[in-house]
Amino acid sequence: MNKILSIIACLFMALSVKAQSYNQLIEKAMEYTKRDSLVQAEGLFRQALKSDPKNARNALLFSNLGTVLKRQGKTDEALEAYTMALNITPYATSILLNRAALYMEKNLLNKAYVDYCNVIDLLPENIEARLFRAYIYMEQRQYAEARIDYNVVLGKDAKNRTARLGIIMLDEKEGRYASARDGLNLMIQENPHDTSLLKMRANIELEDNHPELALVDIEEVINVTPADAEAHIMQGDILLSMKKKDEARKAYEQAIRQGIPRPELEERLRQCK
Repeated sequence: MNKILSIIACLFMALSVKAQSYNQLIEKAMEYTKRDSLVQAEGLFRQALKSDPKNARNALLFSNLGTVLKRQGKTDEALEAYTMALNITPYATSILLNRAALYMEKNLLNKAYVDYCNVIDLLPENIEARLFRAYIYMEQRQYAEARIDYNVVLGKDAKNRTARLGIIMLDEKEGRYASARDGLNLMIQENPHDTSLLKMRANIELEDNHPELALVDIEEVINVTPADAEAHIMQGDILLSMKKKDEARKAYEQAIRQGIPRPELEERLRQCK
């Protein structure tokens, strides 16, 4: 009997030491992560996983390892770590979002799409998943599906800038220029000095054959940010489309003075002769 009790006691002690070691490794790994000592953190997370491979907390460890690897630029290893985490907890939306973001970085849109769909199945109003899935739909020219996702986001957050711009871009792609302008007009009223919005409206006005309106917007951009070389190029392009070659050449020359290499504009300058 005493021998049996001794064996049991030894087992409990071994388990206790193992658990203590596991927890200590995790604590040290987290400390190193906070201090941005990522190589040390990675090693400790891997040690913890090896010390207790069947621990239920390993999903979180794999997730943390994935984040540490991602921060080191080890994207392939990070994907493997996130996948291991999801093998343990397949419905962890935060891990699905992390893996999807990495897939997006690597331009693996189809894989990212699957992860975002899984998140949306679990959390239908998740803004991050909806916005990125809408972007993927846009890239695949599935405009109706993208519009649904953007509208879901706007239903939850009517001022969401990305979703509003997404709808405007969809209207532009589908030739709904008046609707696209209306959306931009509202955003410009709210942000009158946002030059990116003015440039976007100028592009839409050009596509809709209103170069004179586009020119007004670009001139406003230049008034706000005179050193914007891209705006001077756009100004030159608009003026060239209006057959105002001398003025277009001056705009291109100004862009060159703002840092654009002359060879990049050589063809445009040739057309101004």
